[in-house]
Amino acid sequence: MKMLTNHIILFDEECPMCHFYIKGFVKAGMLDLNGRAAYQHPPAHLCQLVDRQRAANEIALVNTENGEVTYGIKSLFKIIGHAMPVFKPLFAFGPFLFIIAKFYAFVSYNRKVIIPANTKADSIQPTFKIHYRIAYLLFTWFATAYILTAYAHLLSDSVPLGSAYREYFICGGQIFFQGLIISFYRNGKLWDYLGNMMTISFAGSLLLTLGLLVHQLFSIHPALYILYFLFVAGLMFLEHIRRSNILKLGWVMTITWAVYRLIILGLIFNL
Repeated sequence: MKMLTNHIILFDEECPMCHFYIKGFVKAGMLDLNGRAAYQHPPAHLCQLVDRQRAANEIALVNTENGEVTYGIKSLFKIIGHAMPVFKPLFAFGPFLFIIAKFYAFVSYNRKVIIPANTKADSIQPTFKIHYRIAYLLFTWFATAYILTAYAHLLSDSVPLGSAYREYFICGGQIFFQGLIISFYRNGKLWDYLGNMMTISFAGSLLLTLGLLVHQLFSIHPALYILYFLFVAGLMFLEHIRRSNILKLGWVMTITWAVYRLIILGLIFNL
């Protein structure tokens, strides 16, 4: 691969996801080891060239020879296209660029709730865009409910199956229930908390797909699917505690999160 030299990419040092793919570029030989810096602490000679708030929203790539700055998906395409020129025509194709740019923005503006991290009070944070957060909540809601609906069939020997839309109502109900609680408890954390909560739900559902895969390949005792479900629920509970601590929410939201699920479980067995 051909390395892009005389360029510096400015990434978010507080974002584990950003660290991961920037490190990948360096290891793959696509970017020079000295061609990266945190946007929180840019080299002095770049400060006048870069819009730091935009760099917090969309990763910035600076050409140190002519001062040209690109942002977001165009920065990533420039690195990849230089290393693998075969992709340049695709990256210049308007419809493809539009779709990938939207996907990049969807991830970038939600990255702090996808993989949370402790942030410094004085650091520049990504601009909050409510439509991207709502889109994320809707995506994780329907994806989680879809997977849970499929997994519910593996539990049907012990848990009543219910209607085809039961899991959609349960997942959506938790968004509104927890949203109502945190609106009174810590309204300023509403959108951050809901984003984190639905990441936990989505991650849990992805783990359940392993059970669905096992069901397709092997014949095992139905009780094992219940045990695996409880194991995943336990991991989700622990992750909820961890993320609540990062958000400095204490135990209130974790308790109400568990209470909601216990209420739903009681309704499932008694209706």
